[in-house]
This record gives sequence, structure tokens and C-alpha cells, in this order.
Amino acid sequence: MLPANLKAEDFAAYPPEARKLVTAHLAAIQALPISFVPSLLKEIIDYDYKFPAERSSINAELAQLSALSSTQIQDWFQGFSRISLSSKLQEFDWVNQPAQFVEQESAHLWSTHQLDGFRTAATEYGNRMQPITKPEPLSVRRLGIAVIGQGAPSYEAPLFRRLREHGTYFDKVKPDNGMEQLFATVAARAQAHPIPYAHWYVDGGGADRSAGLTCVSYQSLEPVRKALLKNIDAQISKPGMGPEELRTHLARLSPADVGLNNLNDVALDRFQVRLFTEGSGTQIFSTTFVQWTTREALRRAQPLTLLARFAPRQRQRPMNEMLSSSHGESDLDFTGSLIDGDMAAYYHWVNQQRLAEAEKSSFIAWFEGHNQAIASAPSLPRGAKSSSAIDLAGLVKLATT
Repeated sequence: MLPANLKAEDFAAYPPEARKLVTAHLAAIQALPISFVPSLLKEIIDYDYKFPAERSSINAELAQLSALSSTQIQDWFQGFSRISLSSKLQEFDWVNQPAQFVEQESAHLWSTHQLDGFRTAATEYGNRMQPITKPEPLSVRRLGIAVIGQGAPSYEAPLFRRLREHGTYFDKVKPDNGMEQLFATVAARAQAHPIPYAHWYVDGGGADRSAGLTCVSYQSLEPVRKALLKNIDAQISKPGMGPEELRTHLARLSPADVGLNNLNDVALDRFQVRLFTEGSGTQIFSTTFVQWTTREALRRAQPLTLLARFAPRQRQRPMNEMLSSSHGESDLDFTGSLIDGDMAAYYHWVNQQRLAEAEKSSFIAWFEGHNQAIASAPSLPRGAKSSSAIDLAGLVKLATT
């Protein structure tokens, strides 16, 4: 089937809001080349389970596509129109399985030496859409906080080396009641700006503090992790089950398949399942889980506030043993977890810098229980050091004013 032949009834299997949206913009979609449409449908089909920031972006994109004239469509999509697809791909059910189509299309583009042309077309399209899908001005400066090294003893090597050139390093932070002060700050921001999915707390341990926050924790999702690992173990024992087949299988898993059934928050349930089905190592290492969750929350929900707390992870063991849901946790690697968290804090800052109004944002990383921290904000000098005594509440205030 070609996009020009699409009818409203072809989307009968889509969730309600997605079906309504695609039907409203069907005329625009019909005018687009087949090499592009499945990528668009891949986002639309999950519309009912997306966060507000994602929905807003999709709405703006479809509105712009519907506003284009036929001449503009030819101009915008000439690169995609030059892409040649096999008859097998054209006959694939890309309407109901757009994600699977995109995977197969990628392999086809690579094998036919069309990947560069497709990438160029996609980049040009993204550049055209970027100012159109730009989010509304923020109601408050974005704040990211990474807390690393929980339970770790003193560490002699320099911390926050990659972040120091972007902010001020503090070596006289008062650690007493540090987490309580950070939680109070985050809760106050959530109360002052009560926007859905705008304030997150990600924990590598089991703490679960709501206070108007979207909370995701590694230990609370242990039943989900075990169910998924059991599912993976059963799948890889089947004849013909290779990496690609397993990836496709995981992509189709729903929250109910791994024991999640929160009807009051289907978006968060879907998000949590994908943390484990799309992330590498999130199922077995708490530090990797926090790092990946932070990345995905920033990319998808674009929160105003994100507090990420790294807990100690298990030590390395043979891979089969770590993946087996029948084995208990081994002893914890405190120093290794601190090193993981140090790097992850830098990635947290990098991903935050990719969001709107990054030049106004604030970021803090703290070695939990110790006196070392780094703060990056427009008001703070870069590559500087401060030995003034300050508590965490004071540090947050300094970075956000």
C-alpha cells in the first residue's frame, strides 16, 4: 500500500486518541512519500501513551504538514521521494507495525547504499520543523540535580572533572540533612508549578517520595525486572530466536505482560517498561537504570525539575548469572557505583543542555554524605572553585537565582 491509498478505516487498530489524530490529518499524510510516513506513524501510534511535551510536538508537526501546499510538500520531501524501497517493504503492514517497518527500512537503506541520502533528507526535515515544534517559554528555570556515591567512603581521585569547566566546584558543602533539603526544594517547585510530568524523582534504590513528583525507582520495579528477565530467558531458548527477533519481541511487550497495570497512569507504565526493553543494562545495574531513566525523562517529558539519586549497584558477575532472575543480588560495589554516577552526572548535564532554554538552566551534582559538589548556572562562574561553607539548600538557591 502507498500513502495515497490510505483510508480512515486502515487505522481502526490504533488507540482512540491516535486514531482521531491521524484521521484529522489524513489528507496531509496521503501526500507524503512512503519512505517517510512509517516514521511519522511510529510516533502517532503511541500518542495515547506519550507525555504532554511529546504530544505537543506531534500536534505542531501534523498541523504544519497539513498547512503545506502541494508545491511545498514536493520541496520539503524531495529527498525522501528519491528513496527507492523494495516491493517487500511496500507490501509490509507499515500502518499497524510502523516500528518494525522502520527497522527493516534501515537495513534496506544500508544494503542499497541509500542511508546517506535518507539521513540528509531527515536532517533537512528536522531543521525545517525545529522552529515550528519549539516548546512554549518555561514558567521557571530548569533544574537538574544528580546525587552520586550513596554509601561510598571518601574518594581520593578528583570528582566532577568533566563538569568543572562548566560550573563552580564547591569543596566545603555541609552534608547534614542534604537529601531532606533537596527533597524540600523539589517539592516546593512541584507545588509552585503543578504541571503534569514536569517534576521527576529517579532513585536507584527504593525510596518513593511523591509530593507531586513523578517517581521512578529501581527497587520498586523489581517485580517488573524479574518478570522481564524470565520472559527473555524463555524467548532465547526458542529455536530461531536471534538478537533481532528478540528485539522485536521486546518492543511489542505491554505493561500488563510484565505485571504493570496502573490504569491511572498508562503513560508512566509504558515509559517504565521501555526503560527495560530498550535500555542496555537497566535490568541488572541500578546505576545504569538511573542514567538511562534520566536521559529518557529529559528527552521525552522535558521536565522542569529532575532529581536523580544513584544507589550502589551490584558487582560484576558472569552475564548469565546476572541475567538470571533466580539469582539474588551479590555484594554491592560502592566505589564503582560512585565512578558510574560521576560519569552519569555529566551525561545528565549534557542531556539537559539539549532542551529549550538550556542557557538559563541550573544543574547541581553532589557526592552524597560528603562535602563535594558542582553547580552550573548562568550566575556562577565556570571553571571556578569555592571553599565557602554552604549547605545544599543554600547551594540550590545560589544556582537558581
